[in-house]
Amino acid sequence: MQEDRRRKVLSQRLIPDNEIDRLAAVRSIGFRAVETMPELKDLASLARDVFECAFAAVNIVDQDWLRFIAQSGTVVERCSRDESICQYVVHEGEVIVVPDLTLEPAMAHLPYVVGGPRMRSYAGAPIALEPGLTVGAFCIMHTDPRDLDARQRRRLTEFARLAGALFRLQRSNLLMAKAEQSLRLAAITDPMTGFFNRKALSELVDRQMDETLAAGRPFGAAYLDMDGFKAINDRHGHQTGDEVLRQAAGRIRSVIRAGDIPLRMGGDEFVVFFPDCGSEDALPTIAARLVEAFRTPFLIGGTPVVAHLSIGAAAVSHNGASREALLDTVDRALYEAKASGRDRYVVRPGNMPD
Repeated sequence: MQEDRRRKVLSQRLIPDNEIDRLAAVRSIGFRAVETMPELKDLASLARDVFECAFAAVNIVDQDWLRFIAQSGTVVERCSRDESICQYVVHEGEVIVVPDLTLEPAMAHLPYVVGGPRMRSYAGAPIALEPGLTVGAFCIMHTDPRDLDARQRRRLTEFARLAGALFRLQRSNLLMAKAEQSLRLAAITDPMTGFFNRKALSELVDRQMDETLAAGRPFGAAYLDMDGFKAINDRHGHQTGDEVLRQAAGRIRSVIRAGDIPLRMGGDEFVVFFPDCGSEDALPTIAARLVEAFRTPFLIGGTPVVAHLSIGAAAVSHNGASREALLDTVDRALYEAKASGRDRYVVRPGNMPD
């Protein structure tokens, strides 16, 4: 950069034209993950030795702050974007060297220049996540005036390129982890209702149950079975039956709590697990609301379709209780509800009696 242009750049806060995309790229890296990468710390330490400087750092320029991802030498705890020189590196996308900060009107007043550690010179190279997408700067600072020759500038650029490669590696790891999580979630989710499926019993429910009971809190479950669902399929067709199931899932969600765990066991059978189901009358209250929610006919293509609900429920509170035994209890309670006329609920006493 020519001297007059350099001075103009250093005299104002500049926002890159692609700032929105740049900030999205910054978020995609994952601050906490890269801050713990030993390779970046090693890179900063190596740069400090190579350039024999007081401070070397891998920095990300966020919306309002300069984030020190890894640093070596003089410790800098925090720096706003407005007080950072790295922001200019990000804007220009090229190496910026300031041989003497005290001679730059825009830099001479900075707190780390006028006060401790009294830095006098700065050099920074852009760290790009992708071509044209600069997320930060690899910088070095001295406590005395210093310039960099062409070879040293190339070397600083190489350090920045390595930091960018590590950022990309971390982003790839995060994307792979998210993809794996999405696949795992899809594997335990019923596509019809959005509820969990049977695979979630061992993947999710058992762990939640063990944690709840170990903490001394009750854990409840309710079997939900739609009355006359087979007749709906026979009379109106499976397309209508599928829509009834989707709407039924919505009604169940409208009654249960955000932390409860609904599963579709198959067909028109659902189970809802209640971590920390609270007071003794909590399950009867929820069961009554669920039964009432199904007494309003479903409206499918303008046609009212009646499908009531029968429920069996129970809760346990002693540590070591099994999910299988709990489900056996609520299954028997459901049978009682069906046998006594349907469109009702039965809540069996806690701790799974015979």
